[in-house]
Amino acid sequence: MTNPRYRGRFAPSPTGPLHFGSLVTALASFLEARSQGGQWLIRVEDLDPLREPPEATGQILSSLDAHGLLPDEPVRFQSRRYSAYQTAIARLMEQGDGYRCPCSRKELLANEGRHPNHCRSGRAVTGDRPFAIRFALTDQACHWQDLLLGPQHQIVRAELDDPVILRKEGFYAYQLAVVVDDIDQGISDVVRGSDLLEMTAQQQQIYRALGARPPRWLHIPVVLNEAGQKLSKQTHAPALDDNTPGQNLFRALVALGQNPPEALAKGPPETLLDWGQANWQRGAIHLTSR
Repeated sequence: MTNPRYRGRFAPSPTGPLHFGSLVTALASFLEARSQGGQWLIRVEDLDPLREPPEATGQILSSLDAHGLLPDEPVRFQSRRYSAYQTAIARLMEQGDGYRCPCSRKELLANEGRHPNHCRSGRAVTGDRPFAIRFALTDQACHWQDLLLGPQHQIVRAELDDPVILRKEGFYAYQLAVVVDDIDQGISDVVRGSDLLEMTAQQQQIYRALGARPPRWLHIPVVLNEAGQKLSKQTHAPALDDNTPGQNLFRALVALGQNPPEALAKGPPETLLDWGQANWQRGAIHLTSR
């Protein structure tokens, strides 16, 4: 099957080296794109230098390279895209889709999520207080079709759920940057972990506010450790061993329910990826994490 309009991406945050859970997501997005005859990109979401070890980006890209997961275009770094994010914020503010918010988390919690400074009205007085910029959501019962999970329904609550798009520290937020870059790169399909599922309805409103159609979504189960926690830096997930890429890819295919033949267990990455592309079945992905 060839779908030249299919454009997918893998977008890791460089908070540490690539671990097995991230490899599973990268492989799923890669094989979904390849099975559609589409393009696959890598975007590094390096938006928070306070949480990013300087060596992490290089480690992640080296791991992807060692596993044969090579993008069709040069890697994009969000840290080089600040002017695009600022332009988007200016547009949203002009449209009335963004607002300044000096409220602290404590203040919002004390007011059950409502803004005591009436921020959405545009009358918030910031003075010397640092402020974030939030996206002004619209009340909505949002429905969409996930390519793995099927029909989805989320309630979006204006004010209570309004996401930050520019943090008080001056850092651009994920909720804004991911949408701006998906639009700019022409991303048609997003394959990502189900831990991001709850953000989807909010993000769809941001796409539309910026004049774009949201992509198709495919949320895969996250990989859990023995304690039932998502594999992540916070749960001390070990870094991938780049000296055993074939074995790692075999395990990832198993985690994705693809049932690779045992004969491939010690094969090189190229063989595993070729088999995965030829035999990819998104419907075989287990709906519970393994």
